[in-house]
Amino acid sequence: MIHHVLGLFTHPDQEWKDIKGEDETIGHMYLTHVLILAAIPAVSAYIGTTQVGWSIGGSEAVRLTQSSALQMTVLAYLAMLVGVAVMGGFIHWMARTYASTPTLNDCVVFAAYTATPLFLAGVAGLYPSLWLGMLVGIAAIGYTTFLLYQGIPIFMGISKEEGFMFSSSILAVGLVMLVSMIVTSVIFWGLGVGPEYMS
Repeated sequence: MIHHVLGLFTHPDQEWKDIKGEDETIGHMYLTHVLILAAIPAVSAYIGTTQVGWSIGGSEAVRLTQSSALQMTVLAYLAMLVGVAVMGGFIHWMARTYASTPTLNDCVVFAAYTATPLFLAGVAGLYPSLWLGMLVGIAAIGYTTFLLYQGIPIFMGISKEEGFMFSSSILAVGLVMLVSMIVTSVIFWGLGVGPEYMS
């Protein structure tokens, strides 16, 4: 697992070829990659929101209660696990449009490795700061997008022109999923399932 993570940051084009050549199962991918890396943002956010907190305008730091933070980070963790599988399913479904025939395993593996920068960026949650979160988040989204556009033609065995269209479609689905998760969070908060602050 770790050599692929490093390779995606040092020589992504060659690493995508290496990943494509492996016969990875969804179960093994989740056990050795997704379950571990998705825990980084969840654990970091839990520590950051309960131990460090955040302040606005130099006021006293605001922190969440441990039970509230645990509930929210567990839900976020589960959403990340489901999100990788759903994106893999969408990639598998859309591949038929481009005369590519990857297996569902291949598509979930691709989605998991593409999401790696987003998982790693979660370490910024240790210090809850709007500006730090935005800077790290923008960098992670940018590199995830780069991996997506770089990897699709290699992984799916299609031309770069088709890869550009395919990647753009995947990116649009990812954005719709993100907005859906935000709307769902707002709905839950409206129903009273929201954060509880320490007094």
